[in-house]
Amino acid sequence: MTALKKYQRLESPGLWRDSPQSQRREVVVAFREASLVLSDPRTELALSHWSLPAIERMNPGTLPAVYSPGPDAEETLEVDDPDMIAALETIRSAVRRRTPRPGRLRGTLLIGTTLAILGIGAVFVPDALIRHTAAVLPPATRAQIGEAALADISRLTGAPCETPLGNRSLTILSERLFGGAGIRFAVLREGLPQAAILPGNLVLLGLPMLTDAPLPEVPAGFALAETLRAETDDPMQLILRHAGLAATFRLLTTGTLPISALQGYGEAFLAAPRPPLSDEALLARFEGAAVSSAAYGYALDPTGESTLTLIEADPYRGGSPRALLNAEDWNSLKAICGP
Repeated sequence: MTALKKYQRLESPGLWRDSPQSQRREVVVAFREASLVLSDPRTELALSHWSLPAIERMNPGTLPAVYSPGPDAEETLEVDDPDMIAALETIRSAVRRRTPRPGRLRGTLLIGTTLAILGIGAVFVPDALIRHTAAVLPPATRAQIGEAALADISRLTGAPCETPLGNRSLTILSERLFGGAGIRFAVLREGLPQAAILPGNLVLLGLPMLTDAPLPEVPAGFALAETLRAETDDPMQLILRHAGLAATFRLLTTGTLPISALQGYGEAFLAAPRPPLSDEALLARFEGAAVSSAAYGYALDPTGESTLTLIEADPYRGGSPRALLNAEDWNSLKAICGP
């Protein structure tokens, strides 16, 4: 803990490579509470988060020091700043001192390494471990886990519907709503009456909602709501709670989630309640996307009684100022699952 507090706001330059085939890239290396953040020095956007306890040095005793975020990771980081190297070596030494020696019972390994994490202030209770792990996962890992979760959900819903024209419509809708934010859509035939979201910006649309929708503003509204909900209620946390503490800890330290950890997740996902959203936040999201909210309000409640604010305070009461889909694309989307 003393070492961590001493270096908590330390920053230095470094050279980062996200894969062996990539060119080295200049980054700003920053110590945070339980992770190492690698950021673009020009835009200040975070490029990668490394869990401090999992960091390994690849060239002990040689400069510049070369580190990786785990034993099987492809990323590398070169550092020649003596203060940053000293900080990383201090943390690594603390982890080694708290790690059980070979020969101990296998059952004590998880306890010992968990205590090491606790010793340097990473996490203190299971809920904190889940929140911390979800927060530091890189986008590629989140997308991979989201796809694995969808595979288990598909046991109950059937595989996502696909047609060339329907897929094209989903792409057009995503671009219209979110620009180049990388939001993807999948339409599920059964089991999902409205919509939900998975890690990796994967929005799931239920076919019943889609076929009953009079306008593309309905699936657009559900997509806007789900992306808003994910900002305050990270869908990764639901997955990690299902996976359990041991699998979560393995993901934090190695970057991989056991496939068995997602078995049966589909039932938990489809039964999970959707946390409510404030009308004010929803209306702001609709206004920012230039989408009328009334159709979404009526899709939630055909009487309009419980969604009166979304209907009467619609920022575009005359309809969306820019079309979401033309008639041909809208029909192709509604027919994506076939007859």
